[in-house]
Amino acid sequence: MKINKICCIGAGYVGGPTMAVIAQKCPHIKVTVVDINEQRIAAWNDENIDNIPIYEPGLSTIVGETRGRNLFFSIDVEKAIEEAQIIFISVNTPTKTYGKGKGMAADLKYIELCARQIARVAKDNKIVVEKSTLPVRTAEAIKNILDNTGNGVQFQILSNPEFLAEGTAVSDLLNPDRILIGGDTTPEGQKAIKSLVEIYANWIPTIKILTTNVWSSELSKLTANAFLAQRISSINALSELCEKTGADIHEVAGAIGMDSRIGSNFLKASVGFGGSCFQKDILNLVYIAKSYALHEVADYWEQVIIMNDHQKKRFANRIVQTLYNTVADKKITLLGWAFKKDTNDTRESAAIYVADDLLNEQANISVYDPKVNRKKILADLDYLETRSYKANASKITTCNNPYDACEGSHAIAILTEWDEFIYYDWLKIYESMEKPAFIFDGRNLLNKLDLQKIGFIYQAIGS
Repeated sequence: MKINKICCIGAGYVGGPTMAVIAQKCPHIKVTVVDINEQRIAAWNDENIDNIPIYEPGLSTIVGETRGRNLFFSIDVEKAIEEAQIIFISVNTPTKTYGKGKGMAADLKYIELCARQIARVAKDNKIVVEKSTLPVRTAEAIKNILDNTGNGVQFQILSNPEFLAEGTAVSDLLNPDRILIGGDTTPEGQKAIKSLVEIYANWIPTIKILTTNVWSSELSKLTANAFLAQRISSINALSELCEKTGADIHEVAGAIGMDSRIGSNFLKASVGFGGSCFQKDILNLVYIAKSYALHEVADYWEQVIIMNDHQKKRFANRIVQTLYNTVADKKITLLGWAFKKDTNDTRESAAIYVADDLLNEQANISVYDPKVNRKKILADLDYLETRSYKANASKITTCNNPYDACEGSHAIAILTEWDEFIYYDWLKIYESMEKPAFIFDGRNLLNKLDLQKIGFIYQAIGS
């Protein structure tokens, strides 16, 4: 089947960038991204290309090149479903906040709503592609819904998880380590897989396009995120031991990273991982293991989350203890709110939890992040429901530049590894602060000796 029209339901951090790159590399295919969130679609269609809702290096250029040519953003979900030959589902799958599996299982209500809408609207055969990160065997549930519509339409369900990392999403999409496509072993399933392979083959060598059964594909995404998060928690656990023994986590990481069996990636100690995937996917993995009575397996992976939470909490405690066991009415500046550099995504950011702990200690918090605004910062804190929105707003100051944020501060905490932080005039910042002036480097980003020469009391993770 020659594919010339595809659509993606969901205009978020996976759907938007992925479809933009497909549109760029496949100019013969009409790509439509749909979402029921009118404000989000309006932002994708903003005349000022710099105002698109997702910040990723290089993304605005690709959207500017393709939007209106063969890339379209719309709220007309039914029209897009009806026209498309391939439908990608890329909606949110948050952790359940209710009922069985609360706090661990993925909430699949949006996936089911998508499936039911596709089943209702589709008038001809479709390939439906899971793009969202989903529990293993979700495809079976989607297929059961689609195959029982009674309208005679035939559906093939594929799993095509995305392995992009926020902050490097565009380069990850243009030159991925691999593309994974899972589907049925039936002739019809293999034809569907071939159709999707042919799309990616427009710019990706076929040797990098892996095909599996659908269950292996679904589980591979959860496993990849779990392994990456495990490495972060492992090096962070050792960072605490380094602080107690006099070892240096940089030296330890450097030594073990040279072992070809281990490698150096994801061995940078920090205040902890964040983002939309790692915690959610590990909790989902834990829930799946428990549902099969694999309690030792569940306990093993749950420890990764426990360690990550511990790392964030002990970082906040270290600030309090170092500032003579009280930060009440002291100004603490947080540089960075996004969960990592080169993104405006704040989901599960370490900054949220460090700020919350410091607010519990009655600190006055000043925040600067180059891509995150005050509205989002206060919404993140409000989501925790620790205190009222008004109470948070009264204790949080947000600034449009780092120098205002740091002026009069007792301490600075580096919580996102934005490159620009390295190049600030740190002498100017030091002179504007209360003395003694502290820096707590939660990303091991800055040069310790340079800052100590200026006069800062500098503390970093793992040393």
